[in-house]
Amino acid sequence: MSSDQLSPLVADLHLLTVLADTRSFTETARRLGASKASVSMRISELERAAGVMLVRRTTRSVGLTEAGQQLVNGMQPAFNRISESFTAVKDLVGTPRGLVRVTAPVALGRQHLAPFVAAFLKRYPDIHIELELTDRFVNLANEGFDLAIRHTNAPPETHVAWVLCESRSILLASPDYLARRGMPSQPAELAGHDCLLYLGNHNAATWTFVRTGKRKSREQVGVTITGTLKANNSEVLREALVAGLGIGLLPDFSAGTAGGPPLVQVLPDWQVQGFFGERIYALRPWSPQVPKAVQCLVEHLRESFAGGFGAAAQKPAG
Repeated sequence: MSSDQLSPLVADLHLLTVLADTRSFTETARRLGASKASVSMRISELERAAGVMLVRRTTRSVGLTEAGQQLVNGMQPAFNRISESFTAVKDLVGTPRGLVRVTAPVALGRQHLAPFVAAFLKRYPDIHIELELTDRFVNLANEGFDLAIRHTNAPPETHVAWVLCESRSILLASPDYLARRGMPSQPAELAGHDCLLYLGNHNAATWTFVRTGKRKSREQVGVTITGTLKANNSEVLREALVAGLGIGLLPDFSAGTAGGPPLVQVLPDWQVQGFFGERIYALRPWSPQVPKAVQCLVEHLRESFAGGFGAAAQKPAG
């Protein structure tokens, strides 16, 4: 096929590569700013031009045929290079500009990221941010995100990871609950308490501790805990703790709010292992070049998060 014959199909070929990522006409339309009907029609036209079915459609999913996958495999590297080259040329312009799509956990996004983003947009008025707050795992490449803010111990090796700050898990309860039920002195005593569970962790019903402070020990202590509330959002758990419903684990960025009721740290000489991540990262799928707008946002967040989250709770008296 000559270049003159191919030129009118280039946009539709790119559309096919996006569809291969999203496996959804609706998501493809959203990412490309087109209607779902238009996306479907353009794929049908591409199939007529190719003379073979490229997309397998069912009521539940969209997938590529063998011919469609072969076509995408051949084209994707070229479109990636085109995108990177065009981004590099745009970045030659002095002022950073463009859209940056970011995903972050709900509590971290609401309590800390939102003010940092507001300051960033004032600093870089030609950059636009699209921020999606969700506690689910997001596939950045498939869903078209430029950056993810996540707390984890081990970022994926396929991603570029910038450390924003350290983080830790803290065991907390309200003064009212501790007055009624008593302060545990050892992890094993938690089995007799009402505990609030964070959904989304495979070992949520088991908390593993190691001793910290002056009497450090490598010994791990595992405790099976039970309670009346499970939630996948640390803000919800914090409200339940404030209401005196039990003892719960929170990431330090959710442990305290300005002017909010104080919570008391439980078992301060013990550290919970392997629950919430120990660092906050900015993550991006690896690529030879990072858009200048993304670089500016990462640097701004590194500066903003540099101080960490400060004192999160009252230490127990005595």
